[in-house]
Amino acid sequence: MVNEFMNNGSKDVVKAAIMMSLTGDRMEEKALKTQLSKSGIRTAAVDYGGEFINSIMKIVERAVVSSKREGVIVESHNEEGAVAGAAREALTQVMPKAMGLNVGGKIAVARSGEHVAVSVFFGIGLLHLNEIAIGTGHRVV
Repeated sequence: MVNEFMNNGSKDVVKAAIMMSLTGDRMEEKALKTQLSKSGIRTAAVDYGGEFINSIMKIVERAVVSSKREGVIVESHNEEGAVAGAAREALTQVMPKAMGLNVGGKIAVARSGEHVAVSVFFGIGLLHLNEIAIGTGHRVV
């Protein structure tokens, strides 16, 4: 895997996941992904929208699938479990605001070496009356 150990710690990886979740479009996402990969941080991001409670498992699944597809993790129980656990942690942080409402935004995963981070950035609410929330989770593989 490319440049995995370039002294990127948990703070760097979580920051990268947050930055990826805040990107506004695919071009910005791709440019940031290229920039982060030069510093040894691999990333994946996926948009999501839907009713929060019914979507929790689908959001976790999307984080894992996009991570494998983009080469952030390999297909192994411990790496998939690390992403799933970090995604669940991120979701628990936004849960108080999102309970029973719709969410829309982006899920991002970042990894460098043994550090894996997931960030969720969601608009929460009804119509244009949105609250904004961000949650992060970190695991070590």
